[in-house]
Amino acid sequence: MEALYLLFSIASTVATSSLFSLALSLRSLVSLLLPNLSSAAADEGGAAEELSPPPPPQRIRLYEGRVRHERRRPVAHAFDYPVRYALVDLDHAPGVVSSSYSHLHPDRAREVAGSNGPVYLLTIPESVGYEQNPLSIYYCYDLEEEKEDGGGRGDARRCSILLKMCIAEVTNTPWGEKVFFTFRPGSDLVAKPLHVSPFMDMQGNWSIHADEPGEDLSVVISVQHPTLGNYFTATLRAKEICHSTNSVTLAKYFWLMPHKVAMWIYWEALRLWLKNVKFLGHPKYRNPNYRAEALLRDQELSCNKNLNNSNSTSTEGDKKRWCVWRDAQWPWS
Repeated sequence: MEALYLLFSIASTVATSSLFSLALSLRSLVSLLLPNLSSAAADEGGAAEELSPPPPPQRIRLYEGRVRHERRRPVAHAFDYPVRYALVDLDHAPGVVSSSYSHLHPDRAREVAGSNGPVYLLTIPESVGYEQNPLSIYYCYDLEEEKEDGGGRGDARRCSILLKMCIAEVTNTPWGEKVFFTFRPGSDLVAKPLHVSPFMDMQGNWSIHADEPGEDLSVVISVQHPTLGNYFTATLRAKEICHSTNSVTLAKYFWLMPHKVAMWIYWEALRLWLKNVKFLGHPKYRNPNYRAEALLRDQELSCNKNLNNSNSTSTEGDKKRWCVWRDAQWPWS
């Protein structure tokens, strides 16, 4: 039955994306022929609007790079593909990402991270009606005031921002289930909480290395398995290309990007299947408690880290990791 759902999903996605692509072509043509149309319409707003401050500009940084997957056991298998990502200031550019259901609100992200500053979301935005986003990351910053010597005229103050916590949003294919969980910037070890591939069981731990995004972007996730060892690594390396506030430019930049990611996922799954890698059904059919077991394994990892760092004065390891799931929508639910 799931195979029929998948075929129906592919057919409907092709149809809707074709229509939205046609609409994008028309929007691009209009913006090319009438570049000042939107500004002229804004001028007709009247004097009342002049009294209101303009909305803050959208801050969207565009990245281009490659994703690489390398599997070392039980068979060797590696591939890479080009990707494009957006780094979005969620407080000023919520419209570029999908609906509020798909991603966390910035206030909710700050609440979870215990931060008080900006929240930046690294994601592949929806394109022509389709979303395929295996991994998104929320970078949650703290605002800190620093005193400066005022030279006898009093102390001046300036604000700096510090990356405090990251939140991962992982989505599996084709089910569309999501898991959100916190992890420490730099490096962290998380018990695998989601069935992301039918060619991997739930016993692995994710070793996550994520640097603060700048001109260069780097995210590395390795799977540490009790019997297979460190047998799988996924890497994202990208560079900042430019930034944009124009919705048409953004739509063209990410045109069919989610579709290409989905195509690569299904193609590489077929190659693994042809290599006779064991196909594993969703764990919810065999073990309905797999999520609770993942939380228990993560608590054990946290306890082990506390024992290994018993001389540390940090209390981060004492906190229980925030981790929540969102079930798949129909027809995968």
